[in-house]
Amino acid sequence: MRVWRTFEEVPAALERTVVTIGNFDGMHLGHQHVVRRAREVAEEVGVATVVAVTFDPHPIAVLRPEHAPPTLTTIDQRLRLLGDAGVDAVLVIPFSREIAAWTPQEFIDRILVDALHAKAVVVGANFRFGNRAAGDRQTLREAGAERGFLLEAVQLDGGPQVWSSTYVRTCLAAGDVAGAAEALGRPFATRGVVTEGDKRGRELGYPTANVPVVAGSAAPADGVYAGWLRRLDGIDAGVNHPAAISVGTNPTFDGQRDRRVEAYVLDRTDLDLYGVEVEVEFVDRIRGMVRFDGIDDLLVAIADDVDRTREILGI
Repeated sequence: MRVWRTFEEVPAALERTVVTIGNFDGMHLGHQHVVRRAREVAEEVGVATVVAVTFDPHPIAVLRPEHAPPTLTTIDQRLRLLGDAGVDAVLVIPFSREIAAWTPQEFIDRILVDALHAKAVVVGANFRFGNRAAGDRQTLREAGAERGFLLEAVQLDGGPQVWSSTYVRTCLAAGDVAGAAEALGRPFATRGVVTEGDKRGRELGYPTANVPVVAGSAAPADGVYAGWLRRLDGIDAGVNHPAAISVGTNPTFDGQRDRRVEAYVLDRTDLDLYGVEVEVEFVDRIRGMVRFDGIDDLLVAIADDVDRTREILGI
């Protein structure tokens, strides 16, 4: 898959394309539906290349940073998921206030017509663009009639709740990782480099891989979850290790300052993961975060968490 991170990187000799546009944060089932339809439209109009246009950073993070939603995926994860969904190329628009000021016609002319030579454009039915979100699907349809491209607006799907990035964030904020997975079409996962923690888990017989929750990124609500851990460094890369996962600030020990994800790989005390990039995948919630009165009560709870993890993962 080709990736263009500026307009200048798009080849001038690019042939006609089918373009789909969106933030695509999380690449949930609604996004996948739009990309799938773009692929079908490409076959119908005889075009070989489907291009996804996305934005980095998120437009709200530029225009109203205090209201910016936590991101479900990094830009690199988004690119990988777009490729998996079937696009041939991605244009990552480095979003800025200057671009935000473009009129809908500027957006159409500079991106869809001049850069990407669109023969068809496929977007979600609620897509808005241009200065003050003045452009919509009707704007695109009228412009396409003049500039030689077709417009298809895909109705939003899901049910009874329409799939959306906002819906996935709402599920995660409530600890409903199973609901988030239903909307995403896969379990929610977070990535990061394992850092040294307080090593209390090791002292208790349950060593954990600690991954900080990056500011501005989404994570499940504080609590304990069943899931999987995967190394991403080439050693056992892609192997799923069953894990009991804690998210939060360790209230029993008066808490650390920052939230983090702590994953205990079941029955493994020999893993050396410090400095290793891992992916932690959440399957289901076991319980909320609790402050225990003593170590004995905590150990009983951890043992129960491990048993529940085995039940949920079917191992």
